[in-house]
Amino acid sequence: MAKKEKEIQNLEKKTAQPDFWKDRDKAKEITQKLDSLREQVNLWNKLDSQVDELLELAKLTEKEEDKELEKEIKQKFRTLNKDFAQHEFEVLMAGKYDQNNAIIMIHAGTGGTEAQDWAEILLRMYLRYCEKKGWQTNIVAKTQGQEAGIKSATVKVSGPYSYGYLKSEAGIHRLVRISPFDAEHMRHTSFALVEVIPEIKEEAEIEIKPEDIKVDTFRASGAGGQYVQKTSSAVRITHLPTKIVVSCQNERSQFQNKQTALDILRSKLIERKLRKEEEKKMKLRGEHIEASWGNQIRSYVLHPYHMVKDLRTEYETSDTEAILDGKLDEFIEAYLKWKK
Repeated sequence: MAKKEKEIQNLEKKTAQPDFWKDRDKAKEITQKLDSLREQVNLWNKLDSQVDELLELAKLTEKEEDKELEKEIKQKFRTLNKDFAQHEFEVLMAGKYDQNNAIIMIHAGTGGTEAQDWAEILLRMYLRYCEKKGWQTNIVAKTQGQEAGIKSATVKVSGPYSYGYLKSEAGIHRLVRISPFDAEHMRHTSFALVEVIPEIKEEAEIEIKPEDIKVDTFRASGAGGQYVQKTSSAVRITHLPTKIVVSCQNERSQFQNKQTALDILRSKLIERKLRKEEEKKMKLRGEHIEASWGNQIRSYVLHPYHMVKDLRTEYETSDTEAILDGKLDEFIEAYLKWKK
C-alpha cells in the first residue's frame, strides 16, 4: 500500500504542473490512473478499519455473552467478506501492465463467411462486456467480410485494469453451431484468433527506427463518414524486422491514424519481447511451450446442446446467450485464480 500511496503523490505533483493540460490525452490518462489508485487505497483503508472494528467487538464477546453483539459481529463479518470478494481482482492483478488500457485484435480463421461471422460475434461480445464495465471502446481498424461478418478488427479499450481483465481472452476461440449461411442447415465449426496486448505509449527500451517501418495509406472501409471514405486517410504500418502489420482508419487525419498505429506497433513489440523472455524462462525450467497461434482456449457450442467451456480452467456454463452478450466476469475470475 505504501508503494501505491507514493505513486499517488508522484502523480499529484504532475497534475499540479502549469502545463499539465497541454497534452490533453496524456493528462486524461494520468487523471484516470490517479482516480483508480485513490479508489484502491481508500478501499483497503476501509477494509483495514472493518477488520479492526471486528477485532474490538470480538474482544468484548470474550468478556460477556451478548446475543445482540454476536448478531452485529456476524453481520459485519458478512459485509467484510462481501467487500473483499468484490475487489479481490485487484489482489490477483499484480502484473506489470495489468493497470493499463488494452488493445484487442480479432482475426477470423479459415472457413470464409462462417469464420468471419464468428469474428464479428466475438467483437460484439467484447464491446458489450466493456460497456458493462463502463470502459470506453474505440474501433481503430476493421476489415469487413466478403458476404457477412469481419475479417479482422482492432479495438482500443480505455478503463482501469482493462488489460488485467481482458488478457484472459487471448487465444483461439472455437464455435460449433448450425450454420445460418448453409441452406442444408449443417453443423459447422468456426475458429477466430483473439490477441490482447497492453497499451504502452512510452518505453525507453523499445525504439522504432524510421528505416524499419513501411507506411502505406489507403481509403478507409466501412462506416466512418464521407470524408474518410473519399481520402486515403487510413494507415497501414509494416515493421520490417518482425513482419508485424498494424493499421488504423478511424481518425479523419492521416497523421492521427499514423500515431495510433505506431502506438499499437510499440505495444505489440513490447508484448513480443516479454513473451520471448517468458518462453526463455520456461525452457530453462524444462516446461513445454505451446504455440500461441494453436492454443485453443475456449469452446462455444450452440448445437446439439448449449455450453461454453474454458479449456484451461475447466469452467463452463450453459448460458451461452448471456456469455455472447458480454457476461464474461465468471470466466475471467476463474482464469485469474487459475493463473495464480
